[in-house]
Amino acid sequence: MTLTEKILARAAGRARVEAGENLWVNADILMTHDVCGPGTIGVFKREFGPRARVWDPRKIVIIPDHYIFTADSNSNRNVNLLREFVREQGIEYFYDVIDDPAGTWQFDPARGDLARQYGSRYAGVCHSALPQKGHTRPGEVLFGTDSHTCTAGAFNEFATGIGNTDAGFVMGTGKLLIKVPETMHFRLEGALPPGVMAKDLILHIIGEIGFDGATYRAMQFDGPGVATLTMDDRMTIANMAIEAGGKNGIFPFDARTAEYVEARTRLNGTKREYEPVEPDRDQKFVYELVIELDKLEPLVACHPDPAQRRKARELESVKLDRAYIGSCTGGKTSDFIEFARVVRGRRVKIDTFGVPATPEIVHDLQSTRWGEKTIWQILLEAGVRLTENAGCAACLGGPVDTFGRINQPGLKCISATNRNFPGRMGHKESQVFLASPATVAASALTGHITDPREFLPA
Repeated sequence: MTLTEKILARAAGRARVEAGENLWVNADILMTHDVCGPGTIGVFKREFGPRARVWDPRKIVIIPDHYIFTADSNSNRNVNLLREFVREQGIEYFYDVIDDPAGTWQFDPARGDLARQYGSRYAGVCHSALPQKGHTRPGEVLFGTDSHTCTAGAFNEFATGIGNTDAGFVMGTGKLLIKVPETMHFRLEGALPPGVMAKDLILHIIGEIGFDGATYRAMQFDGPGVATLTMDDRMTIANMAIEAGGKNGIFPFDARTAEYVEARTRLNGTKREYEPVEPDRDQKFVYELVIELDKLEPLVACHPDPAQRRKARELESVKLDRAYIGSCTGGKTSDFIEFARVVRGRRVKIDTFGVPATPEIVHDLQSTRWGEKTIWQILLEAGVRLTENAGCAACLGGPVDTFGRINQPGLKCISATNRNFPGRMGHKESQVFLASPATVAASALTGHITDPREFLPA
């Protein structure tokens, strides 16, 4: 069996399963956030009754993160609805924007977009916060009301996005009917060369198979090249499995996985026991592709979808209006460090926005020193507009006052985010070009799409 099949078999209490089978599987974690949480709660109460209790208050994780730092009253109200439900159900893992469990959330635009406006428990983008807070464990099943829940596949976990109706059912029963997906196999060999990042690898794969090439399939990434990838790298790759239509992305378990998970579960007091799955020798794949990492180069996904792959060096005639680094895909500490490596000692030529994914990443950037300056200072001096209000921000567009949102027609933005369909980051007549943080940085410096290797030392 493949990695995905083995996890689903275990979750269904079966010795063996095959692709195409329909199974009732037990969930280990259900995650929801401020956009889909109120709808999920509504389905749960409608179907199970207004006084129903959730199946397990310790296995539900609620993380407001999408439309938080906005004066939009409906968005603010969504967070308050989550808080009321958490209090009613006794849910343990709620990463609230404010510290007062009986309070209400309201963003204060008078304080501006840049200074922190959250409390001590706020966790930021759910897909980055889940592993940081110790909720991603090898061999488990994670359902989330967000398409990029597949990020957690980096941790040898079956993780997939589901809709409000399915989530409401899981909330009441702890189970879900799943069709076992076929598995596509991506064997990684070698190591990424300087100037090339994990984002370039997944853009290469999506360009090869198309933005619907993995529809309802598992994408399994393994091979000797995996050992050269950090956990951040693996999260970036698994995160964008959905951009190829994938049901989930998944990596094998190794020492790096164990080190990260054990440290995070210990730090946060979450469940520490887990049982990883190992690949069988007789795995059956519906598709196989070998990728030599050392032969990749910086790539860009052009408007209007993530499969429109081109080499960055072939697009230098494309002039840009804006650059953006952030999101679950491109807002990790390592992403900002690679961005800083390119812009250090230089100034950007176009409007450039930076949104760390979590408060922990804000702290990393403000405390990690590169010579005499912190990473945060290096970015500010380069002209990047950085906000301390970690979250999804403009990645999903959001209300018009969202930090970094594209509100004008015709603007071209190069972004470290994960999706570039029309209107994704704001105005439907804008264009978004997806690239690695390094490529975004180089392009911000020149004002046009630029291969970051031009700024690397010889």
